[in-house]
Amino acid sequence: MATEADFRGHAGREFFTTRTVAEALAGFRPARRTGFARSTVDGYAVRAADTYGVSEGLPGYLEVAGAVRMGAEPDVTVGPGTVAVMPTGGVLPPGADAVVMVEYTQEAMPGTIEVTRPVAPGEGVVRADEDAAYGAELVPAGRPLRAQDLGMLAAAGVTEVSVHSRPRVTVFSTGDEVVPPETAELRPGQVRDATATALGALIAQAGGEPRQGGIIPDDRAALEAALRGALPGSDMIVISAGSSVGARDETAAAVARLGPPGIWCHGLAIRPGKPTLLAECAGVPVVGLPGNPRSALVVFRLIGMPLVQQAGGCTSPPTEPVVPARLARDVASAAGRLDVIQVRLEDGLAVPLFGLSALLSVLTAADGYIVVPQEATGLGSGTCVDVTLYR
Repeated sequence: MATEADFRGHAGREFFTTRTVAEALAGFRPARRTGFARSTVDGYAVRAADTYGVSEGLPGYLEVAGAVRMGAEPDVTVGPGTVAVMPTGGVLPPGADAVVMVEYTQEAMPGTIEVTRPVAPGEGVVRADEDAAYGAELVPAGRPLRAQDLGMLAAAGVTEVSVHSRPRVTVFSTGDEVVPPETAELRPGQVRDATATALGALIAQAGGEPRQGGIIPDDRAALEAALRGALPGSDMIVISAGSSVGARDETAAAVARLGPPGIWCHGLAIRPGKPTLLAECAGVPVVGLPGNPRSALVVFRLIGMPLVQQAGGCTSPPTEPVVPARLARDVASAAGRLDVIQVRLEDGLAVPLFGLSALLSVLTAADGYIVVPQEATGLGSGTCVDVTLYR
């Protein structure tokens, strides 16, 4: 076993230096990295200074010292007046600081190449830390992982990451008149449940896991029981309420009994979609939507989808595609509310589409929508607007 004396010099002085842990963490930065500078082109690794002043009329002549093999550490060193054959992606050999493309060279004689274009240091090369500097964040948290993000992680050897699970969103439809979409023949007064299917698609688009809770009749006790049963297994609950005022009142009453803190609002300054309910019950967000399908989908796109993303830990959601256009006609509005207008794009013009809030055909005909600001009393023909496109 070594003794303290083993670590002292002949004069009795210690020849090692003591550092604090903080100093070691902050200051000890060995140069070795698992990355490496590599070529981005086929050509020759060179010292850039050896190519200065060359041209097609006055080429430079350099000696080939060897070749770099793919997937292997270089066994050649580039010195003054020499080059190394480089494949794309090969490790830059010691002594070289650039790569000249093969298109700007030709073999003058065996073992000698002619260079007709100068290169600057770093040209034709990706540094070891150019894609990601040491200690840099590879992929920011709070957004969905895209294909390029997965590629970046794989390039860094990261094959597992901690992610949020998809929020479980339970969708209920209410109304004595509502029947399943697969109903072959409708009796007078019945309507197929179009909203739940469309909401499921929007939930999935927002990163959630849609779960169909089924159709509940206009009965407060039945709705409350269904909602209570869904609370433990849901990260969010969405209710497509009946279109009558009475049905909306039953929904609000049932939601109010689910648990604190309760209803946050019952009504939004928006058209379409004013009779919207927002609540948090026993820690689960609850969204009560209008019964008319178009109103429900418009509101859920603006309010519900961000809530799904938020529940899934997505703090930086992807932006919706937007294109500029000019209004093809006047659009009326009322100050104090947000108006969402469906539009069709025609040669740079945004053509407003109007119709009853129960008509889904207005949505299917639209390329996107515009939002009339709350403070505006309308928009005139020719106004430049931003059209949010449907994906």
